[in-house]
Amino acid sequence: MAKSPGQAKAPQKAPGNQPKTARGEATRKAILSAAERVIGARGYNDASIGQITSEAGVAQGTFYIYFATKEQVFSELVLEMGRLVRHTIAEATQGIFDRLDAEKAGLTAFLEFVRAHPDLYRIVQEALFVDPQAYREYYLTFADGYRAGLVAAEEAGQISAGDAETRAWALMGIGRSLGEQLVVFEADKPIPEIVASAHDLIANGLKP
Repeated sequence: MAKSPGQAKAPQKAPGNQPKTARGEATRKAILSAAERVIGARGYNDASIGQITSEAGVAQGTFYIYFATKEQVFSELVLEMGRLVRHTIAEATQGIFDRLDAEKAGLTAFLEFVRAHPDLYRIVQEALFVDPQAYREYYLTFADGYRAGLVAAEEAGQISAGDAETRAWALMGIGRSLGEQLVVFEADKPIPEIVASAHDLIANGLKP
């Protein structure tokens, strides 16, 4: 699940109002964090702004200083998940020049992130129905960078030749399904064990 920088193919959604002070930024982050927990636990339809502000420990009117609607804070959480996971994987693979090694390190980092942020992961899954544009932006941004990284690895002779776009989506699918196994199906298998099996499949395929 290695990631390389790339351009999004989906239009960018405007974020909520950006705070001008450190205190304002802290309040906005508290609201986002509370929204992550409330929406992640209850689902978008059953979560309310009142529950989010209560969880954040702020007045309900404070919510509207930073976000116009519940949908806007939801969309921001989806995009935040994308930013955070890309940053996490980039840090985990920094300085790793072999693509297969980077795949293993990136998949490990992704699954550790998912296990640490199960509510945020559920929110991204729900975005397909709540906010398809944010859902598309999340995956298209990731896929574009992934494809570019695979093209570079192929040109460097680190991986075999192939359709980089299809490979990018297939590798993303592996990570997404394993993340779902951890979060939705609550697998108790250790992440290194999961990654070892998945990486063997990625590197060697199914052929005996």
